[in-house]
Amino acid sequence: MSTILFECEYQGLRYAGLGKAAAGESLTLYRVADGQLRAAFLAGGGPEAVAAAVTEGAETVTVTAGDPEVRFLPPLLPTAGDALLTGFMGTHRSKYADDPDPDKEFTPPNWLIKGFGSWVRMPDEPLAAAASTVALLEEPEVALVYVNDEDGTPRYAGYTFANDLNDIGYHLKNPWGWTPYSKLCETSMTPWLFLGEPPRTVTGQITIERDGAAAWKGDFSCGADALYHQVEDMVDHLFSYPVMRRPGLVSYVLLGADKASYHDGFRIADGDRVTIDVASHGVVLSNVIEYARRAEAA
Repeated sequence: MSTILFECEYQGLRYAGLGKAAAGESLTLYRVADGQLRAAFLAGGGPEAVAAAVTEGAETVTVTAGDPEVRFLPPLLPTAGDALLTGFMGTHRSKYADDPDPDKEFTPPNWLIKGFGSWVRMPDEPLAAAASTVALLEEPEVALVYVNDEDGTPRYAGYTFANDLNDIGYHLKNPWGWTPYSKLCETSMTPWLFLGEPPRTVTGQITIERDGAAAWKGDFSCGADALYHQVEDMVDHLFSYPVMRRPGLVSYVLLGADKASYHDGFRIADGDRVTIDVASHGVVLSNVIEYARRAEAA
C-alpha cells in the first residue's frame, strides 16, 4: 500500500501526519506551514522525500484519533487562494457498447467544473443539495491531486477518494444543457492522500441509511481498469488548456463513476446517510444529505 499523508487543523494550527489511525489510537501530528507540503511535492524525490519534509525537525503533538479538536482538510488545500475541483463524465466501460481500441484516436470524455476546493466537504460533514432536487445519485470516485509549479507545469501528488453527489434527475430532464446545474451539489472527499500512481482497481460497498437503518446497499468498482479511456490521455488533454496551468493551482480531478443506487431504483431522501466503504484501500467516506432551504428572492 502507498504511503498515506494528511493535513489537519488542531487548536488553530496546521499539522500534517502519516498513515491512518483507528479511533482511540495515538496519532502523531507534525507542525507545517501553509504550502509546505505543496513545496515538498514540487521539489521531487518521491514519497520518501515528502515524508522527510514533513517529519524532520518538526514540532510534534500527539493526539487521540477521533479527537473532536482535529479538523481534517482536503489534500494540499491552500489557505490563501484556492483549488479547483473538476471531473470527467461517462468514463466507465459499462457505459460504452464497444471495447476500447488503443489504436483509435483519443476522443476526450465530457468534463465539467464542479467548484472550488474550499467547497469540498470532509467525512461526517453534511452534503448540501438544492431544495429543488429531482433525484440524487452518489458517485464513488478516484480523485487525482495535482499542484502546478511556478512555470504552471502540473505535478502529480497522489490520489484520494470522493463522493461526487449530483442531481441525476435534473440532468436527465435536459442532458445537453442542465448537467452543470445537476452537479451543484456538495462533494465529499477523504483527507487521506495516497502517494502512489493512480490505482488500477478500487472496490467497496455503498450503504445508504434512513432513520438509522440500511435502506440500500450496493457494491462498486472504479480505478483505471474500469475506465474506457486511459487516465494519461484524459489528464494530458485537460492540462493542455492554459487556464489549467496557472502557477500554484491545486487541482482535484475526479475520474468518474459507474452506475449506483439511482439506477437500481432507489431514491436518496433528505437526511439519508451515504457511506462509501473503500474496502480495497481501507478508508470510509460517510456523509448525511441535507436538502438546502430555497433562497429567498432578491
